[in-house]
Amino acid sequence: MNFPLYIAKRYLRSKSSQNAVNIINFITFLVIVIGSAALFIVLSAFAGLKTFSLSFSNTFDPDLKASPTIGKHFSVSADDEGQLAQIEGLADYSKELEERAYLTFKEKSTIAYIKGVDENYRAVTGVDSTITFGNWGSGVYNTVIGFGIYNLLGVPVSNRAALEVLVPKPGEGSLSQGFNSKPYNDLSLVVSGIYAVEESLDKKYVFARLPLVQELLQKDSTEVSGINFKLMENASPDHVRNSIVGVLGDKVSVLTRREQNTSLYRMLNTENLATYLIFTLVLIIALFNVVGAIIMMILDKQQNSKTLFSLGTTIKELRRIYFIQGLLVTSFGGLIGVLLGTILIGSQLAFGWLKITPSLAYPVEFNAINILIVLGTIVVLGIISSKIASSRINEKLISA
Repeated sequence: MNFPLYIAKRYLRSKSSQNAVNIINFITFLVIVIGSAALFIVLSAFAGLKTFSLSFSNTFDPDLKASPTIGKHFSVSADDEGQLAQIEGLADYSKELEERAYLTFKEKSTIAYIKGVDENYRAVTGVDSTITFGNWGSGVYNTVIGFGIYNLLGVPVSNRAALEVLVPKPGEGSLSQGFNSKPYNDLSLVVSGIYAVEESLDKKYVFARLPLVQELLQKDSTEVSGINFKLMENASPDHVRNSIVGVLGDKVSVLTRREQNTSLYRMLNTENLATYLIFTLVLIIALFNVVGAIIMMILDKQQNSKTLFSLGTTIKELRRIYFIQGLLVTSFGGLIGVLLGTILIGSQLAFGWLKITPSLAYPVEFNAINILIVLGTIVVLGIISSKIASSRINEKLISA
């Protein structure tokens, strides 16, 4: 049997003759349990918030998207579309054309993007699931607008009063138009539905039929500003992306969903890292109690250490006894803390007892990687603190 491990386990189970040492040991163990549980809960909460936040953008963002490398538009021929349809792993694709526009309704106005989409757009994205009022509409001049635009303009749903969309005429200045000519193109749309995702997106888009927007912007039927792609299950994004570039050439750049939202992903990852570092700092401060507790144990067991030293135990082995004891305390505390955190996270997932709104439970996510992160952090910090405390054992202390 490993002698230092055997003695360390005996010390761990036995109580000190001094009540103050027992209280310090209990508080130290409790601090480790609470700290590890708190770290696990916070990491799980941020994982849930990350998934919850990304679910909003994922509604509008396809698996892959082709955008022009130069300018705002590019052309897609019938041959290109035929080749795209043959790409292995590609479930469907949808063309779009968007531009900033001036929206006006009964003396109220705002700036937003008009996005012309074809009939495949709803199959490629999850935009249908975001419509809270009305529907997509079957009429040529039907439009779906964001809830933010709806609040700003007060335009009613399925009403004969039209929403006016104005865009400047491309490539022509107002002076060259003549005094009787308008410097802009206009389009009248009837609102058939309202979508709601989150505040910034709700104020951004007006959806209309692609041919209408192409006519509004004076583009031909082959000109688009992007193509959205939906992948088959288990399809390789890199393989499909390379195939798309092979068809469309260097005129487009094809981005994954993550690449389409690099700033959002970077912000969420930075927040997660910052929170982890802050709680790790709290754990570092808390684990100073481990150093103090082990030193108190060393002083309390000083006579025992002298006896062991007299029986032939080396200084190195004595240090190892208290090092193992500190490591056992931190490891067991970390395991119990993670277990308590798992129970709390599981209860939140099952019952949603903590609410953001009366109908929305606070989002959390159970990830095995978070368990490994918390236990790894606790063990590393436990090794450092135990090493510091056990180094107090020396011949001078034993002979005192």
